[in-house]
Amino acid sequence: MLHVNGIDLCAQTFGDSAAPALLLIGGAEASMDWWDDELCERLAAGGRYVIRYDTRDTGRSTTFPPGAPPYAGEALVADAVGLLDALGIEAAHIVGISAGAGVAQHLAVHHQDRLLSLTLISTTPNGPGGAGDPELPPMSEKLQKMFAEGGDEGPDWSDRESVIAYFIKGERGFAGSIPVDEERLRRIVTRAFDRSPSLASAQNHWQLEGGEPIRHLLGGITVPTLILHGTEDPLFPYGHGEALAREIPGARLVPLKGMGHQMPPPEVWSTVTTEILRHG
Repeated sequence: MLHVNGIDLCAQTFGDSAAPALLLIGGAEASMDWWDDELCERLAAGGRYVIRYDTRDTGRSTTFPPGAPPYAGEALVADAVGLLDALGIEAAHIVGISAGAGVAQHLAVHHQDRLLSLTLISTTPNGPGGAGDPELPPMSEKLQKMFAEGGDEGPDWSDRESVIAYFIKGERGFAGSIPVDEERLRRIVTRAFDRSPSLASAQNHWQLEGGEPIRHLLGGITVPTLILHGTEDPLFPYGHGEALAREIPGARLVPLKGMGHQMPPPEVWSTVTTEILRHG
C-alpha cells in the first residue's frame, strides 16, 4: 500500500527491483487482477521489474461512493507519476491498455522524462478526433446494437455470481474470434471480487472527464512507441491503431490476430511479451 496524492494505491511487483521498471496501467473499471499473474511473470523473467496496481476506485486502493467520483481523469495520470515517485523509480517502460493507454498517452506528452518507452494496447488517439472521428472506423454494428439496447443496470455488486456473469457477458460482447475462456475469467473476477471492498466504485471511471485533448501533441512524443492492437477490436477497430502509428513519430504497430477489445488472452501472450521485451 502506497500513499499517493492523498489516497492509498495498492501495488504489486514482480522480478528484480534493479531491473528496468515496467508499469502496467489497466483500463476503466479494471483492478490489477486483470493483468494476469503469468503474463506479469513472463515479463519479469525477460528482465523487467514489473509493477501492476489497483487504480483509484478499484481493488484495495482508495474508493469513493459509486456515482460520485470527487476527481477527474487527470488524477489517474497524477497517480501513475506518484506511484513511480513512491517506489523511487525515475523512469519506467509504460504499458497501458484501453483507457489506461489514454492515461499513458498523457504521461508521454506531459511527463516524457519519466518514460523509457511507451506501449499502447487497444486504444485510440486521445481527445477530439479520436473516438468518434468520422475518418476512423466506427465501432462494430453488433457493439452499437448492444449499447443501444442498454437497459442493463448492472449486477448485484454484493453477489459474486451476479458479478461474474456481468463480466463474462461483457467479455463476450467485446471479444474477437479468439474464444472467451470463461473458466479463466471466472478466476480473475472471483479474485477481484474477493479483494475489492467496494467493487461498484469502479463504475466511477465511466463518469470521468477526459481532460484536455492531446491528440495534436502526439507528434511531440519522442520515446520509443509500440502499438499492439487486436485485428478484431469491435470498439476501436484496427484503423485506430493505424492512426496512432501515423501520428506518433517512429511508432511501431503490431497486430494481435483475432483479439477484440480486451486484456490480451493467453493466445497472444507470446507476441505481446516478445514485442514488449524487445521494445525500448
